[in-house]
Amino acid sequence: MEKISSRKNEHIKHIRLLCSDAQYRRQQGLYVCDGMKFLKEAISFGAEVQTVMWKENAEEPAGLEAAEQYVLPSDLFDYVSPMKNSPGPLFSVKIPERIRGEKIKNAIVLENLQDPGNVGTVIRTANAFGIAAVVLTGNCADIYNPKTVRATMGAIFRQRLIQLELSELPEFLKENELMLYGAALSDRASDCRTANLKSAAVAVGSEGRGLSRELLDICDKEIIIPMQPQSESLNAAVAASVLMWEMSR
Repeated sequence: MEKISSRKNEHIKHIRLLCSDAQYRRQQGLYVCDGMKFLKEAISFGAEVQTVMWKENAEEPAGLEAAEQYVLPSDLFDYVSPMKNSPGPLFSVKIPERIRGEKIKNAIVLENLQDPGNVGTVIRTANAFGIAAVVLTGNCADIYNPKTVRATMGAIFRQRLIQLELSELPEFLKENELMLYGAALSDRASDCRTANLKSAAVAVGSEGRGLSRELLDICDKEIIIPMQPQSESLNAAVAASVLMWEMSR
């Protein structure tokens, strides 16, 4: 296994760019994960691991025969890793291609959800509740930002993720025969417990602004989570989680 000791090494530069630059991630078709738990899950669920960087001592699990592997001294590993005081390993994974033509039974739609932790939490929760797809539209946090990836707790390897322009959403709904419900604080919104969300797409917007007028205009219905009168709103990830629970019932 090759040892790397210089910050100027091309592999070091490559991994650091994957960690920090969303455009570079898209160009390379790769993203970065950190930790042994993540590595074992990536192998278990068939993710394509490209490069593995170990911190001083490697504890190589089976299934990495095709990956390039390197050993780094502690200070260099800490320089590369997006996580503070990580024990490693740090590894890059191929971004999966979207599979077209495969029908989706339901979906949670996120619009303009900019916090990586919230997006990652929704992905994790969607996987726990058996939601077929997480659809992101508008100015959402990058799915493959290391903070987003970390918040998924490994669900990123199991959950179907789809990124669409808002203009593409109506065709997606038509293809999959899904009604679209928009979570909204409006007089038109009905109690989410009374809606049939079993085979539907449910849209959740940012905590500050909610769903855009453009997205609400293509919703079939609007729904609301009942709350105490003094409660203004829920955290976006919490609201999405409540609605996904209703979808899974």
